[in-house]
Amino acid sequence: MTDFEAIKKNQRAAWETGDYPRVGNTLQIIAELLVEAADVRAGQRVLDVACGQGNAAMAAARRFAVATGVDYARNLLEQGRERAKAEHLDVTFTEGDAENLPAPDAAFDLTCSTVGVMFAPDHQKAADELVRVTKPGGKIAIANWTPSGMVGQMFKTVGGWAPPPAGVRPGVLWGTPGHLTELFGDRVEWTSLTVRTYAFRYLSPEHFSEWFRDFYGPITKLSGTLSDDDLKKFAAELADVPRKFNVADDDTLVAPSEYLEAVGVRRA
Repeated sequence: MTDFEAIKKNQRAAWETGDYPRVGNTLQIIAELLVEAADVRAGQRVLDVACGQGNAAMAAARRFAVATGVDYARNLLEQGRERAKAEHLDVTFTEGDAENLPAPDAAFDLTCSTVGVMFAPDHQKAADELVRVTKPGGKIAIANWTPSGMVGQMFKTVGGWAPPPAGVRPGVLWGTPGHLTELFGDRVEWTSLTVRTYAFRYLSPEHFSEWFRDFYGPITKLSGTLSDDDLKKFAAELADVPRKFNVADDDTLVAPSEYLEAVGVRRA
């Protein structure tokens, strides 16, 4: 039987390694587009699940929603609070687990997540929690990387060096309509399933590799376990992923990565 609690303990330690907001802040546009797609209204109660440094919560707060972000990584929550304060946004950040959300039933008009809930090891339990805390007639809006996109291929490369625990399905399955149907069944009517791309813009593929090794918690943690020779090999493999997707016509990196933006209504 898969020990999901032990897995989450290790995940949490990984996300608290490095400095993920240095990566996550660059993804803000995904949250802005998601909140727009969900047509959030001023005064609505919005929950950002596995919020990291709070991209979607802050996007909702900019539109005068009553925004809450929940995550299990304390350092990310603290950076979220600092961001909200700096931008004069009213956001509540709360420590909590996506598989056991610290909220009552039907508490939110919109429950959302940008490339966050997809990392919960127990996919079904996380999906059940998204439904539970959303009021009937309320919306669920999630953005998740696809298996075939650049980030999906990066995760495949990382998995070659650090295979996922037994019993844990790949998070990128959340980026496929079929998996959403499996997880949510007839409890959510998906009104919009849109494949979008986010362009990773870095100085070069090597700069991308270095940035993720330095700041993207799970990759930072993995890098710290490798020998010097293996680290060089891993760094080169990591750079090769965005290089294959690069569309820049100069010496920089512009690597589009697919993600699935899904917006649905919770049925009664």
